Amino acid sequence: MKKIVVFGSGGHAKVVIDIVGKSEKYSLYGVIDGFRSRNEEFCGYKILGDESSLLNLNEEIYGGIVAIGDNWVRRKVVEKVIYIIPNFKFISLIHPSAVIGDRVKIGDGTVVMGGVVINSDTVIGEHCIINTKSSIDHDCLIGNYVSIAPGVTLAGNVKIGDYSAISLGANVIHSINIGEHTLIGAGATVIKDIESYVVAYGTPAKIIRSRKIGEKYL
Repeated sequence: MKKIVVFGSGGHAKVVIDIVGKSEKYSLYGVIDGFRSRNEEFCGYKILGDESSLLNLNEEIYGGIVAIGDNWVRRKVVEKVIYIIPNFKFISLIHPSAVIGDRVKIGDGTVVMGGVVINSDTVIGEHCIINTKSSIDHDCLIGNYVSIAPGVTLAGNVKIGDYSAISLGANVIHSINIGEHTLIGAGATVIKDIESYVVAYGTPAKIIRSRKIGEKYL
């Protein structure tokens, strides 16, 4: 199996590491995290150091995945890795219990958690999180660095812009467009388009305020 590394050592990384353990394609070489001591253990694997450690590991590993929950922070780590090793291979991971329809495309760096359903002709961008038991129906278009939280339901033909986050248990009806860098609150029901750079929640979902790039939401 191909050896990979996981970037990050928080709660999201634990779930990603679990998926690696169930993979028939990859095995985990170790964890990259500059905020922990080198050789410290996390989920039974050694901390290898920060991103600069890749310079010594590049010949030993096939690639890796950034396991950080915040979309904007995940992007910054990806950029740091590319700066150090421009041709670094970011891999996607799919839990074996996920149901993936025909002609679905899943971008590099994206993780699909247990119990997820993604139906036909949907396109998922790069470095996304499609979290536990979420459902994405046919012909959806999900941008890069998007997070779909556990229990989210997207009907058919939904479009979500880059860096947006759809929170726990939200529902989005068919043919809705949600802009980039937008946050949809937990339990929301989205029945009309939501613009970019806003926070919206409620049933039906309403725009509450504007949102800045990189604003914390976790």
